Amino acid sequence: MYRFLSLLIFCCLFGKIYAQDPHFSQFFASPLTLNPALTGKFSGSYRVTGNYRNQWPTINNAYVTTAFSADFHLLQQKIPNNDSWGFGMAGYNDKSANGAVSFNFASLSTAYHKGLDEDGYHQIGAGFQVSYANMMINTSMLNFEDQLTVNGFTGVTSESFAGATLSSKYLDINAGFIYNGSTSDKNNFYVGVSMYHINRPKQNFNGGLYVLSPRTTIHAGGYFPVSPHATLHMSALHMSQGGANETMLGGAIQLIANPDVEKPASIYAGSWLRLNDALIPYLGLEFNDLRIGVSYDLNTSGLKTASLNRGGIEISLIYIRRPSDQRPINCPKF
Repeated sequence: MYRFLSLLIFCCLFGKIYAQDPHFSQFFASPLTLNPALTGKFSGSYRVTGNYRNQWPTINNAYVTTAFSADFHLLQQKIPNNDSWGFGMAGYNDKSANGAVSFNFASLSTAYHKGLDEDGYHQIGAGFQVSYANMMINTSMLNFEDQLTVNGFTGVTSESFAGATLSSKYLDINAGFIYNGSTSDKNNFYVGVSMYHINRPKQNFNGGLYVLSPRTTIHAGGYFPVSPHATLHMSALHMSQGGANETMLGGAIQLIANPDVEKPASIYAGSWLRLNDALIPYLGLEFNDLRIGVSYDLNTSGLKTASLNRGGIEISLIYIRRPSDQRPINCPKF
């Protein structure tokens, strides 16, 4: 109840609010929600990812987000050796207000990466994605202003939709571009741009029509060796949607246990910073074809009083099947 009333008071005082799509602090570990052009942009035969995020758990499970994706290469024997073509699918679920609001989508995406040199060290790619989305609001789990009276909390409201489940479905169109380059098999650098909700889909709730603002993201990064047993990875992004902006930057050092073997085991340690919001320490472990990442948002904004300085835990899994007889491709990693 207090959470809803606080939100209501905030909206009345400021009159206008801005919001962004659900997103991950480990943005690099959820490629198909970051940029459709990342579809098929990996070295291997197929890739499977999973993400879990619980943001501000002290505020009654404010946001719990999960995602998965799978993508693979198409017609590698039919197209030039320095090109690649990917196809992928993704699913997403975001629950907020302790589960009262649920957002789900399923998407299909494809991207073609054109080699700019004979060795495939430089590529430019374009991707396209179509999503089916469904947003539901279970009003029986919400509390309203008129339920709080001088006699206390009555549980009775005059809202006509109270107790109902409101739903809105729509199709979404997303697209992106990416440039990826390397000077050797030991380094990589990239820059990409993506736009989601290009068609500005409309959400209809209880007679009210709301237009979903496009989300534009610019992201870049790279890695290079600093010693035979260590590689430095860096990445950054800037995201803008409907008057809200977010900027993140940071990096991690990769400590390689056995660099001379085909698939060395590694430990990652680093941190990202979301400007004016949170410091995000990150730890990762990679072995065989699997990478596991764990991060935690340490809230630094004005919300830290309500969140008790706790932002949210996030876990990512990335599995890339890399056959030993397949030619390696330099690709973005963070």
